[in-house]
Order: sequence, then C-alpha cells, then structure tokens
Amino acid sequence: MGDYRGLKQEEIEVLERRGCICEEWNKVEVKEGFRPERLRNVVFSGEVRLGVFSRSFPFPGGVKKPSGLYSATIHNSVIHDDVYISHVRNQIANYIICRNVVVESVDSLVTEGFSSFGNGVRVAVLNETGGREVPIYNELSAHTAYLSAFYRHRPEMIERLAALVDDYTQKVGSNRGTISEGAHLVNCRTILNVCVGPSATLEGIYRLNNGTINSSEADPSYFGPGVIAEDFICASGANVSEGTLVSKCFIGQGCQLGKQYSAENSLFFANSQGFHGEACSVFGGPYTVTHHKSTLLIAGYFSFLNAGSGSNQSNHMYKLGPIHQGVVERGSKTTSDSYLLWPAKIGAFSLVMGRHYRNPDTSDLPFSYLIENRDESYLAPGVNLRSVGTMRDARKWPQRDRRKDIKKLDFILFNLLSPYTVQKMVRGMQLLRKLKETSGFTSDYYMYNNVKMTHESLERGILMYRIGIVKFLGNGLLKRLELSSFSDMQGVRTTLAATGSIGAGPWVDMAGLFVPRQKVEKLVQSIENGTIPSLDRLNGIYEKWYNQYYEWVWNWCVPVYKEVLDIDLNTITKSGLIRLIREWKEAVLSLDQMMYEDARKEFTLKVRTGFGLDGEDEVRNVDFEQVRGGFEDHPSVGDIRNHMEKKSRLAKTIIDRLKTLNDEKDSL
Repeated sequence: MGDYRGLKQEEIEVLERRGCICEEWNKVEVKEGFRPERLRNVVFSGEVRLGVFSRSFPFPGGVKKPSGLYSATIHNSVIHDDVYISHVRNQIANYIICRNVVVESVDSLVTEGFSSFGNGVRVAVLNETGGREVPIYNELSAHTAYLSAFYRHRPEMIERLAALVDDYTQKVGSNRGTISEGAHLVNCRTILNVCVGPSATLEGIYRLNNGTINSSEADPSYFGPGVIAEDFICASGANVSEGTLVSKCFIGQGCQLGKQYSAENSLFFANSQGFHGEACSVFGGPYTVTHHKSTLLIAGYFSFLNAGSGSNQSNHMYKLGPIHQGVVERGSKTTSDSYLLWPAKIGAFSLVMGRHYRNPDTSDLPFSYLIENRDESYLAPGVNLRSVGTMRDARKWPQRDRRKDIKKLDFILFNLLSPYTVQKMVRGMQLLRKLKETSGFTSDYYMYNNVKMTHESLERGILMYRIGIVKFLGNGLLKRLELSSFSDMQGVRTTLAATGSIGAGPWVDMAGLFVPRQKVEKLVQSIENGTIPSLDRLNGIYEKWYNQYYEWVWNWCVPVYKEVLDIDLNTITKSGLIRLIREWKEAVLSLDQMMYEDARKEFTLKVRTGFGLDGEDEVRNVDFEQVRGGFEDHPSVGDIRNHMEKKSRLAKTIIDRLKTLNDEKDSL
C-alpha cells in the first residue's frame, strides 16, 4: 500500500539470521531501500511498517550509533525513516515513530485503546471539591482558562466552551500515540498513552500516563529524571525534571517545574516556576514563581507572583470541606512564613508579610503592604509604588520570557500601570477619602475589610495614589503629543480626542492580558450564541486584543481625566495643558526620587553586616563594593537616573512646542 511493500524472502532470511522474530512476516511492510542489516534481535507482531535507516546519531563522548532497530519488541506500529530504537525492555506498541527519533533503554512505550493523550482532562482549580474545573487541551491559553474558571455565572458559555474542548479532544484522539520528529527518549521506564512533540527530550522518566508533551524545533520541551506525571499536558519550551510529581496539570510555555515539586489539579501558564514546594488546585497565571521547599500554594489564583519560603494558605475550615478560595492579584509578593486564611483577596502589586486570619479583601487598594502586627492585619496602601523592587519586577519580567516558539499561547502585557491597576487606584483614593470623612478626621486608625490602617498610612495612600494616577494619565498624553504633528491648539485637542468608546469603563486582567470588560462580555455572548466556531478562533481574538491595547488605553484615559482630575481634554487650553504636563513631570520625578532613596537603603552600613569577615571597616567596605558594586554603578540606580533625565527632556520638549501655538481659548 502506498510507498510500502511486503518483505522479500531474502530480506526475511537476513532478519531471521540477525535474531529477528515474527509469526506473520506478511504483516510487516517496508519502504523501498529498506536495509535488513540495520535490525537485530527485534520481535514483531501486529501490523508494522518500517522506513529506510541510513543515517547515524551522535551520542555523548563522540560515540556514533547507526539508525535502525536493536533489541526491541515492536507491535502494531509505524517506524519512519532514520529512527534509532535500542534496548526496549518490554515493548513499543501502537505508536507512530517519526523521522530522526531516538528511543534507547526504554522499558515500555504503549498506547492502550483510544486515547486523547491528556486532552479533555478536567482540572479542579481554586475549589478542591469542584465547581471551577478547567478542561485542558494542547493549545490552552491562560485567557481561555480564565473564562472557564471564573465565569461560572454564565453557565451557557461554560457549556459551549467545554463542548469546543470536547470536540477538539475527539479530533486529536487516536488508538496510536505519536513520537514526533527529532524527539529523544533515553533511559525511561513506563510511558503509557503519551504523545511527544518535535525535538522534545525525555530522559530518565519514571512514569508518564495519559499526557501530551508539546514541543517545537524552535523551543524544545524537556522531561527529566524521576518525573512521574499523569493526566497532563505541557506546552512548548516546558522543563519538568528532578523527581517532579504531576497529576491533572497543564504546564504552559517556558514553564519550569523541578527539584521534587509536587503539583495536583493545577494550571501553570507562561514562564511560571515551581521548585521544591507544592501546588494544589492552583490557577497559576503567567510568571507564578515559587522556589522553596516549605511553600504551599493551594486553592488560589495567582499571577506574576513571587512566593517566599514558607508561604502558605488554608482553604479548609473543617466544616464543609476544602471549599474556600483566594485571589492574589498580579505582581504580588509573599514574604517568608507568610500565611493567608482563605477566602481572601489581595490587591495587585502588594506585599504580604506575616500571618493573616481575618479574610482580608484589599483588591481596591493595590501597591500596598499587608503586614501582621500582634495578630492584627495592618495595611499601608500605595507604598509599593515607591519601591525600587516594584520597578525592578516590572522590568525583569519581559527580560525573563523564556518562550522561543513563534506561536504564543498566552498574550502577556507587562505594564506596571494600566487601566486595570489605575482604576483600582482611583477607587482606592476615593474610598480612603470617604473612610477618612466617615470615621472622623482624628481617628488613630481606620478599619476596612478586616484590616487596619493608621491615620498616617491613609493620608500617605491618598497622596501615593494621586501621584500614580497623574503619572499614568500623563504618560499616555505625552506619548500622543510626542508622536503627533500639530500647528495649533485645535490640532492638539484633536490629537488628544478618544478614538472611540471601546476601552471606556472597567477593565479586567485576564491572567496576563488587560482587556476592557465590555470586550470580554461581548466575547462571552459570542461563545453563548455559537458564533465562535473553534478554539483557534478564540486565540486569534486574544491576539487582536493584545495588539489593540494602547488604542483602547487612551479611550479609557480621556473620561478619567474629566472624572478624577476635572480636566476636559476636548476644551483644554494651552496654559491648562502646560500646567498638567508640569504636574505629570513632578509626579514622575517624585516617584523616581522615592525609588532612588529606596535603592540607597540597600547600600547602608546595616546591610554590609557580614562582609569583610577578617577585617575592619575599610576591609568590609571594599569587600561589599567588590561583591555588590557601588550605589551609583548599580543598573537599577542608573535606570532611575536615566528615566528622570529622559522624562524631564520630554516634558520640556512638549512644553516648548506648545508655547509656540496660539490659543483663542486662553483669552476667553
């Protein structure tokens, strides 16, 4: 059939002389050019097709091994050209082995019955007892998972989304697994109902069951020694190794799990890392990072998280089971030995320190410190805006994007300030002012959602949020003026006009992608009415949203200028615009100066303790500078100075351009 033919009698005789066995040689077909001398001690059964084996494979130490089949049992499989299979202890059964694949010292590689290879597995995130299951599939994005997990109030959409996944699952299902071109499987034990993508490496695997290891030549995946995984899917560029235990998990592009990490019923999206610790029912959005043995992430939604050692949460009140859940919004950090009792919701870019038992909700107070003091939870709103660590985090994430695949599954916006975070700052500033008014101006502390705030913290929070809001709004305004040409103030007003209504109103963070809520609602409706025909179409929509972000951001900014700063950009005068730009410059420089002073704390005498072990002060200082460098030479400090200079020049350039314009409104 096709390019294959039956074995010739002389080929069968050569094979048998070389220790090959088959009860029905007529079921073994080969390509023209087949070389029987490239097989030795192989047992065939079922329908088998063999390609042409002509190349050699390089191995460590300069060893070369010729392609072919050696000491293996092959059942009901297709072996394509230039494959090297050696020392299969049990059998390869029901597999398609593509070109240039290496399979050496593997116990068993088997597909049993019809399998979808992990596609369609329901992962119980956030609630261990169920209710927010996300069906996983090969091209699952963080954004589709977000809809599946968090839009349970739209049951028709959930049903249709699940139906799309089920349809996809049936299409990729087969009674034969596939080892794709260029994959290497070496020193592995049991591999059952698993598909392996192009150029992937499996080395020292203990057991894999019902999964897919997606991979690409541009971004190969790696599964290393001691891994046990079942009911799983990983995306290209994933690295799972060093005794990691995985059950019912999706592992996204560029993710790393290792050092005996244990994960169950969890999702990890782009560039997340898990080492030493444990995850249970976790929705890990992009850049969810945990490195420590004593850290447990459980029943929570996280993204851009840095979890300190001993960070833990509780979802079990010993009444109705482990039914509670929590949300830690993007960019947050938990310090060593921090603890949160679910349910709780932590605002974006917050620092959690200590143990918190009273179910705090600080989601409308981002960039805050949540600190335990004598079993009480204290909040310092807005102070993380002035932290040099916050700036460093925002700049390091895009630099640490390990994804090399051309096709991205997660569309990630890294912006520290966005309509999503700034809308919360607006609400935060308003609620702090209201809290101050309703609680009395002389209160020592204020209570909000089970946390305390001192009077000083509240006042500082109002100031920090105002500075942050002005900075963000001004950033967009200066960028539009910088990139536009205008000859009069009417041209300026036209430049500053909104381009439409899309973007005005609330925004959401869809696990890394900032989107106007109205667009999400429209998408949900489209899924409900069946106008989204495929999962590929969904990913195309996310990419379009990603590309339109900055256009929509400005549509959000224009009404916020009016609502928050009482500035109407449609009628703004030249003098009013110049005042606004000067206020923006002051906000930017004041924040940068705060970060500059915050960075200086890392170079004080106190942090030099432990340096210069066998010397006095001079030795200690030299030792410190040799290891840490000087304050002015630190890259983050240089970035702050450069940013201050750049923004000062930009403000002067725009103001000088504006001064040349006539404005009839200034004379009214």
